[in-house]
Amino acid sequence: MATSYNTIIKDGLWDNNPAFVQLLGLCPLLAVTGTAINGLGLGLATLLVLVSSNVTVSLIRNIVRPEIRIPAFMMIIASFVTAIELLMNAFLHDLYMILGIFIPLIVTNCSILARAEAFASRNRVSYALTDGLMMGLGFTFALLAIGGLREILGHGTLFQGAHLMFGQQAEWLTITLIDDYRGFLLAILPPGAFIGLGLLIALKNVIDKKLAQPIAQPVISEVPATN
Repeated sequence: MATSYNTIIKDGLWDNNPAFVQLLGLCPLLAVTGTAINGLGLGLATLLVLVSSNVTVSLIRNIVRPEIRIPAFMMIIASFVTAIELLMNAFLHDLYMILGIFIPLIVTNCSILARAEAFASRNRVSYALTDGLMMGLGFTFALLAIGGLREILGHGTLFQGAHLMFGQQAEWLTITLIDDYRGFLLAILPPGAFIGLGLLIALKNVIDKKLAQPIAQPVISEVPATN
């Protein structure tokens, strides 16, 4: 499969973003993005699974028979999700309790199996690693953006609960944008997640349209020389 690192990076971060373009993994995307930190936590967990599973699938792509490749890929993904779930339970327990069932549900994230089947099983390890990293970063960015938007509108803060991920010394990361803010209830309810996602997709489409427009070249008219 002809590809390049530049194409992989652009696809993962922007052109083929799992959330804004492929619209995959919407269940956790909409369910846990009440705050930016929640979105960041689940996004980084998903990124680790993507990178680990992509690399492993690429390593065994010439060993696993086609008839059993999907069950084998699911076992690989489930193994990494279980390991990350146990690590989060041990070292980030409070955040683990907040994210709850959506950590083990990473196994069912369509984007992870899709990248394993469509890309990692057909490309060498370096490409598979880059693809997993970029797709993971793109998905994490989407979670962080929606979580940040909903947190600002719903609570008037940003990075509330930073200590859940970075420890008590990170409490200074919490930014209070509006003092005595009464909150916008719709933003923190499930419909607010759909509306926020729609607004961000619309913004991306506007940016893509602007970038696709050709740059107007100045017209230089030639003035005939006078003797």
